[in-house]
Amino acid sequence: MSRDVVPQSGDTDTVLSAGCLPTHRQPSYYDWPAYTATPLYDLRSIGGLEEDVRVLATVWFDHEAHDSIEEFVVRWPLAYVEFLTHDRYTDSTTYEMEPLFRAFLLKELHSWDHETALCSYLNQRPSLCRRLGFDSVPDQSTLWRSWHYRFTADLQEFLATAARTILIKADDGGVSIPRKPSRTRPRREARTGPDDECSSGMSKQELASYVSRIVYPAFSLDRDRGCEIHENAFWGLQTYLGLRENLAANEGARSFRYDTTRERTPLGHNHRAHIRDLFIERIREMYREAAQRLIT
Repeated sequence: MSRDVVPQSGDTDTVLSAGCLPTHRQPSYYDWPAYTATPLYDLRSIGGLEEDVRVLATVWFDHEAHDSIEEFVVRWPLAYVEFLTHDRYTDSTTYEMEPLFRAFLLKELHSWDHETALCSYLNQRPSLCRRLGFDSVPDQSTLWRSWHYRFTADLQEFLATAARTILIKADDGGVSIPRKPSRTRPRREARTGPDDECSSGMSKQELASYVSRIVYPAFSLDRDRGCEIHENAFWGLQTYLGLRENLAANEGARSFRYDTTRERTPLGHNHRAHIRDLFIERIREMYREAAQRLIT
């Protein structure tokens, strides 16, 4: 990332390159890195946010004045996201996406299972609530609907990734954190030990190969002809995700690209978009046909 990170509180002679961060703790007058005017990422993509949180959290928690993850959540500029792309609501709403995004980031940082805990937390901290961008605290049902029906899956997955990044950078900087983050990235390659075998003794790779010959012909995405990515690549990715625990579409698509012999494979968001376009009745028809093929 080629953005320069520039102190905002008087020390204008110091310029920190995001690719060459200082190894010592900085003085308390350091405020916040500045952004250049040139956009480095497509604002509709999650990629810019992923890189942004990694770089900024590293810089932020390296300075002695910054000892609060909540302060980071409040003051993160969010310069590399266009929330409209990730908002599934089309009608007018009481709450904007940005304060909801920051609130759900707090939820992920604390690893709360339900929106009730987040709602209680915000009610007890009206000042924090205002700084997040709320005029009033959303109730539990509003938060639940926003998460399950308004936020896209990409944004939900990113919030979990961002929380992990922030917790690691804060912990490295000696900042108090609400929970210890996992420092192990999800494995990209399939395990080969006994635990990874199906109960019948058939390996996942063998099972996927068998399914591709028998079952895939029963399924269709109803795409136009001449598409660059073969349709079976989508069903191969779906099988790949289904045979592994806790593997989200984005990370699964990246792992699948390494494990498969196909030259072209779908990205996670592209895969989800095609699957979502299928109607329930159509899916049931395809499942019934696939089941009949297996029985036969």
